[in-house]
Amino acid sequence: MTDSIFIGGADANGTGKPDVAQELLLKIANRHGLVAGATGTGKTITLQILAQGFSDAGVPVFCADVKGDLSGICVPGSEKHPLHPKLVSRAEKIGLEDYSYAGAPTIFWDLFGEKGHPVRTTISEMGPLLLSRLMGLTDAQEGVLNIAFEYADDNGLLLLDLKDLRKLLAHMGDKEIRDELSKEYGNIASASLGALQRNLLVMEREGAEHFFGEPALELSDMMRTTTDGRGVVSVLDSTRLINSPKLYSTFLLWLLSELFEQLPEVGDPDKPKLVFFFDEAHLLFDDTPSALLQKIEQVVRLIRSKGVGVFFVTQNPRDLPESVLAQLGNRFQHALRAYTPAERKGVRAAADSFRPNPAFDTEEVITTLGVGEALVSTLDAKGAPSIVQHTVVRPPASRLGPAEETERKKVMNESPVAGKYEGVVDRESAYEILEAKEAKAAKEAERLAKEEEKAKEELEKKKARAKKTSSRSRRMSPLQKAGNQAARSAAREFTRYILRGILGSMKR
Repeated sequence: MTDSIFIGGADANGTGKPDVAQELLLKIANRHGLVAGATGTGKTITLQILAQGFSDAGVPVFCADVKGDLSGICVPGSEKHPLHPKLVSRAEKIGLEDYSYAGAPTIFWDLFGEKGHPVRTTISEMGPLLLSRLMGLTDAQEGVLNIAFEYADDNGLLLLDLKDLRKLLAHMGDKEIRDELSKEYGNIASASLGALQRNLLVMEREGAEHFFGEPALELSDMMRTTTDGRGVVSVLDSTRLINSPKLYSTFLLWLLSELFEQLPEVGDPDKPKLVFFFDEAHLLFDDTPSALLQKIEQVVRLIRSKGVGVFFVTQNPRDLPESVLAQLGNRFQHALRAYTPAERKGVRAAADSFRPNPAFDTEEVITTLGVGEALVSTLDAKGAPSIVQHTVVRPPASRLGPAEETERKKVMNESPVAGKYEGVVDRESAYEILEAKEAKAAKEAERLAKEEEKAKEELEKKKARAKKTSSRSRRMSPLQKAGNQAARSAAREFTRYILRGILGSMKR
């Protein structure tokens, strides 16, 4: 094991031959880095060389394979490859005498579980901030999502997968519950709840349901070394994932945040505990809310004390905020195009970020670099940036191009995590708890409804009996009728007798 990674050869003496070794010191690799350049200039090969170099030095590596080319790192290069003569010639040109082919120990991962072992996390571990970015929520909608998480925590409702969150939002949509929660946690607008539920449907269509659930990823499985001391390269297949840019960038940011939160402080170790390559890094900063941008800057600034080096891979350095660029000490700049005023401005900015070399005009060289050439500036042992060098990047030891499907399957079958993440575990969580509560409430409501119906029936029966009794009291027998009629006749005769007596007296 050495204390540096060989990058390539530079013509530092003006001899016209790249005879000075360009190396990256392992002890300052956690000071982060940048690999930039236009499409087709060799960024992926530089990433592959760095990843395998770290692996050979005993450092675990994580990288995303956006185009599928990086999968070739798991198998050795071949003399039968069409570019073999050129690779050997380049090795001789830069003085790489012991150039040979070798693959790196690799574990393939895939959010969709198709071209690698499944990668999952839970809704709770992702948290409301990253979920809000993933769903593109407004401030009001993010506020409701925060209330949902707070309510779930207060009531022991585990949020593991999308159905848990969907069930929780539906539960909160009940008017009585929403009114009660609004009094305790703050206003919950039904429109915001509806927007959250719609965004969950969009996430499902983009495949996010594969990402949320259990068993959740254990970070230790991405920080493995082999028995012979080499670091394992974890390759995330992103050929499908990149079609959902927000899911891609949010997942990588989540992984970076988990590393930051879980790993202990180690200061400045002799070599990194892990090196993290963030390809298509511009996606991380597109439409990023200020609160999240501050979190990214904080993680990048502080994670080096956890022994993690982060290398951003993008087309133009301007894709990254200045606050992040300022923290990237090791830089590999491939060719940039300068056809428009904006592009020329970008080239100028890239050139100005290097410590000048009096032997050449940095701005001019950036536009004339060939494929596999780069302007390289790394930190020295004291942490100061070296003078930029026009470097011919070394050829890779592993395959230049993608691995075949049979080779990928062989690597997966022999993986140390084979079978660990393939099966889905669905334990009791918010969905099951709320379903049980609703079923219990429905059963109770049904019981009360039956009791109310029974009470109504009893009341109707009592009314019917009372009516019947009243009707009987008004009915009379024939004897009663005859008695009443006789009494009425006697009363009439008595009245006539009295009247006759009175009238007769008056006449007299």
